Amino acid sequence: MYNPSAAIGEAANTPSGSRLFIYEVEGLRQNQETDKMDYPIRRSGNVFITVPYSRMNQEMKRITRMGGRIVSIRPVSSNGFDNGKSSTLPTESLPTQPAEENKPMTQAKEKKVDVPVNIYRPNAPFVGKCLANEELVQEGGIGTCHHITFDLSEGDLHYVEGQSIGIIPEGTDKNGKPHKLRLYSIASTRHGDAVDDKTVSLCVRQLEYKHPETGETVYGVCSSYLCNLEPGADIKITGPVGKEMLLPPDEDANIIMMATGTGIAPFRAYLWRMFKDNERQANPDYQFKGFSWLIFGIATTPNILYKAELEEMQAKYPDNFRLTYAISREQKNAEGGKMYIQNRVAEHADEIWNMVQQDKTHVYICGLKGMEDGIDEAMTGAAQKAGVNWKEYQRSIKHRWHVETY
Repeated sequence: MYNPSAAIGEAANTPSGSRLFIYEVEGLRQNQETDKMDYPIRRSGNVFITVPYSRMNQEMKRITRMGGRIVSIRPVSSNGFDNGKSSTLPTESLPTQPAEENKPMTQAKEKKVDVPVNIYRPNAPFVGKCLANEELVQEGGIGTCHHITFDLSEGDLHYVEGQSIGIIPEGTDKNGKPHKLRLYSIASTRHGDAVDDKTVSLCVRQLEYKHPETGETVYGVCSSYLCNLEPGADIKITGPVGKEMLLPPDEDANIIMMATGTGIAPFRAYLWRMFKDNERQANPDYQFKGFSWLIFGIATTPNILYKAELEEMQAKYPDNFRLTYAISREQKNAEGGKMYIQNRVAEHADEIWNMVQQDKTHVYICGLKGMEDGIDEAMTGAAQKAGVNWKEYQRSIKHRWHVETY
């Protein structure tokens, strides 16, 4: 366990190491680990920790592991004060630094990504054309799900991975009014499936259910419209929208993806960007070298959407891409019941928990809302082993825990 006072003596042997900084931290829990430290957890929830320059990164990671959040970082000046706040160290132990060293310091921010939003709106949609409409469910599977590609070459619609577009179906509703738009996650990279910056693709399952009163089979308006769309037909598109599911620009990141059914759509875009040869050639400034893990919940093997693509990437990049299926009607969980995605997460909860504590790990959840509770339950159990309250910790990493469910 790192001891702040001991590390100060070690760091003072170098000019850069002798620089001291005050971390103001909130949310640090009182537990077995913090009990061993030589500073109190205050009732306000905030503590001030003195850190030498050489230990800054390690200390940030340690604070995150303990559920804390760094509110501010300030250098300690030569008179023992940090921008008006009294230092926790005796004045005689503080080194003298030039005035320019005493400027307030903030945590480094990731480079900003240009995210286009609402280029086309419902009152003035882009009118493109359907280029292709392909069935994704193999023989023997359940239902129908299509990969649909639209031509964007006649407009200015552009997007990034993780965004959605709106589709306005033709026709009117039962009141004679035009149908409202529906949002769909984009299943292609920003360059499109042909990597020519001229297309956008969706993954659409036709909604089908029994009317609770009449027992009549009801089909979704927009999903049926899209699944039956003929190549060459016009299509009204709005957007793009969404900033919650964007990939971090860090090429060394850990990306954990949890999907059910058509929730695979944004993850297909991520994985193509990471691993497809022509995509990597088109993105010299983004060459993924990290680790990605897709946990994919589906009903049967023929319902594994994009199966050939996924398994090809896994075979080519076994050290960077891990693929785990949860096939509910074919596999059994530990209790002998159906294998759902939350059961797979429970099986690997300790491993996922260890990864989530790393600052470079981002988790993405997309698909049916019902899987969220099971995932949280699995993570709660893993976090408890470390004496951590999962819900509190989850709130502290909301910038790395991304959810888009329906």
